[in-house]
Amino acid sequence: MSIRTGIVGISGFGGGEALRLIAGHPSFELVYAAGEGSAGSRLVDRFPGVPQALAGLVIEKWDPEALPELDLLFASLPTGASAEALAKVPERVKIVDIGGDHRYAPGWTYGLADVWPEQIKRQARVANPGCFPAATLNALAPLLAGGLIAPGNIVIDAKTGISGAGRGGGGSFGYAESNENLQPYGLLQHVHMPEMATTIERIGGGSAAGLVFTPHLVPMTRGVLVTIYCRGSATMKQCLQTAQSFYADRPFVRVTDRPPQTKWATGSNLSFVSYAADPERDLVIAMGAVDNLGKGAAGHAVQNANLICGLPETTGLEGASIWP
Repeated sequence: MSIRTGIVGISGFGGGEALRLIAGHPSFELVYAAGEGSAGSRLVDRFPGVPQALAGLVIEKWDPEALPELDLLFASLPTGASAEALAKVPERVKIVDIGGDHRYAPGWTYGLADVWPEQIKRQARVANPGCFPAATLNALAPLLAGGLIAPGNIVIDAKTGISGAGRGGGGSFGYAESNENLQPYGLLQHVHMPEMATTIERIGGGSAAGLVFTPHLVPMTRGVLVTIYCRGSATMKQCLQTAQSFYADRPFVRVTDRPPQTKWATGSNLSFVSYAADPERDLVIAMGAVDNLGKGAAGHAVQNANLICGLPETTGLEGASIWP
């Protein structure tokens, strides 16, 4: 089965990762690539390592009203740049929005694929979770669903690689500014806060009041690591067993009894979760690690696309992570 596929925003890091995954996908046929500054150039000019069969595909200027015949479109655009444009895409074209405009928007399904795969299947409009929510919510979901932690007063300490800022991230994310440096950003009002709070309440059945989220930029290219402090009297063994049961039939979540590392997930769609606990202090620590361009963006998007297209969700995503 050949599914005619397009990518808009192909020159960004998320779009480029989607290209890499789709190029090796047995069912998705890339027939359309669009961008702004890269319009008019061939894929091989932007991505010299692209497979020969795609090398000559010309990147077009993004125009949602002038699309070729497509079955599926991946949109990897900056937050604020996709809502108006994607509303003009014909309804027959399935869309996975990797950007932030449609998370919990009316008419769109929130694509937390490892937790709610059945709700995503056969949908036509899916909003991909952000990179921080992908790592955070996969770690929290089993505990919230099992009642092992309270949904309120959760504190999330997150670290991300520089590619999380995107190719257009601005002057403060260049090599000279980021190398040998560690910096917090987006304090108290990060764009991912509402998405995480809404999902915590949806899974946990209570208020997420008191949620604190502090991301930090670290001098590495890829990866997200979250350390999450929660209130609960469960033991570490209970947390691990609950997560193992919750994700027993989920192909991409790995529950580990040791703290996860970002390198474990590099280049993959894997999500690693682990826990520590001190019942006497009413403290549970949940940890999650993902590749911000894999499970945090394009890998998760391909997983969602597989679900909405009626394919096994692992299709094109079963490769191992990159090590070292």
